[in-house]
Amino acid sequence: MNCKSVFKIFGISYGMLMKIKFMKYITIYLYIVTICCCLVSNLKGQTRTLSLSDCIKLAIENNPTLLRSELNLNRADLRHKQAQYDRLPQVNGGASHELSQGRSIDPTTNQYVDRNNSYGNQYLSANVPIFNGFSILHNIRRSANAKEAGKLEFEGERNELKLDVIEAYLKVLTAQDMLTQVEGQIAVTNEQLHRHEVLNREGAVAPGDLYDIKGQYSSDLNTLEQTKQSLNDAKLGLASLLNLAVKDLPELEQLERSAAATSYNADDLFQSSLTVLPQFRALDWRRKEMEESVKVAKSAYFPSLSLGGGLGSNYSKDGGDAFNQIKNNLRKSVSVSLSIPIFNRFATRTQVRLAQLDVDDAALNKQVLENQLRQETAKAVFDLRAAQTNVQNLKEQAQSYEEAFRIANVHFEAGNSNSVIYLMAKNKLDNTRSQLVIKQYEWLLQKYINDYYAGALDL
Repeated sequence: MNCKSVFKIFGISYGMLMKIKFMKYITIYLYIVTICCCLVSNLKGQTRTLSLSDCIKLAIENNPTLLRSELNLNRADLRHKQAQYDRLPQVNGGASHELSQGRSIDPTTNQYVDRNNSYGNQYLSANVPIFNGFSILHNIRRSANAKEAGKLEFEGERNELKLDVIEAYLKVLTAQDMLTQVEGQIAVTNEQLHRHEVLNREGAVAPGDLYDIKGQYSSDLNTLEQTKQSLNDAKLGLASLLNLAVKDLPELEQLERSAAATSYNADDLFQSSLTVLPQFRALDWRRKEMEESVKVAKSAYFPSLSLGGGLGSNYSKDGGDAFNQIKNNLRKSVSVSLSIPIFNRFATRTQVRLAQLDVDDAALNKQVLENQLRQETAKAVFDLRAAQTNVQNLKEQAQSYEEAFRIANVHFEAGNSNSVIYLMAKNKLDNTRSQLVIKQYEWLLQKYINDYYAGALDL
């Protein structure tokens, strides 16, 4: 009994069953499609945001300047490998074929012939360096030091890129907060402008106060446009570091601006930065590289010894089968080559002195950079403390000006004051709030800079 017979017992045709199964699959398919559409709709409704860590990760992955610097790592690695490969034998092979007309010497018989002829020659040679004043050894060490220095320098460039991204990120947040604040200022001014326009129509306000408010409103609008421009410039800077178009830059997550940070000592921060910052540790490797370069240059003072070997054969058109000729004319050779430098117009001595100057330059370069680092760390510590003090002072100042503005606003609306006193109190409060926003982000930037020098920039 087959499947169709079983279906007929229950009064179900095979075609009906297939139809039921087909409808079932269609229902499941539509259900899955509906769920997917809902998920896509929800995802579209969500606004994508980038955190500071996300921006740093994108910059490290996409920044073309850093990616180009990474190519130097590959170059240093290839040079180091090639320096090691130089210890291997050098093997060459070749073949030639010649057509001659007239009188010539047949290389297979060494006899003169006076007819058209053709000849062939094949060879294989090898050369092994035995001694060359340890030039290969010192070149391997030099390239190894250069490779290690390159790794540390690249790591330093990556950390500096992090700082650049942090600064650009904070500039965007500063401009965004400033824009929000300016929009709030415009709302307050606009409310007063609307109120004075109504009072002016009723003749209940001095015309000079109305025009003062109008002038302030126009000034606030100009400030709004300038702030929008600053925000656009800040976004362009950040997008450039991330290798993105500014239109593709998502919203940024806010950062905590609480003015509490680890306090550093300038001398301690300088000493720690010397060991923490990879670009300064790379200076020692660069000096070692230059010292090995001196040894490479000095190796030219010594004789060089090499061992060579060769294998060759030839054939001619009149000599019969070419393969048999190659076999019968096979020749082998072994050679030892010794080269003794006697006088090369002081070229070796000049190269040694130039290499020694590079060593001295590397030492002086380290001193220059260390002196610069000492100044940068001292400035970073001072700027962090100053920014923290400024933030605290501005908070207290903002509280005082808020109360002063509240009093001035009450008197102004009651008609006991004029627009000059009101706008003076308002502008003082607005300027203080703007400075507070700027200084809070300046403090945050200085905190990150101090953490960078201390090796505590965990982003």
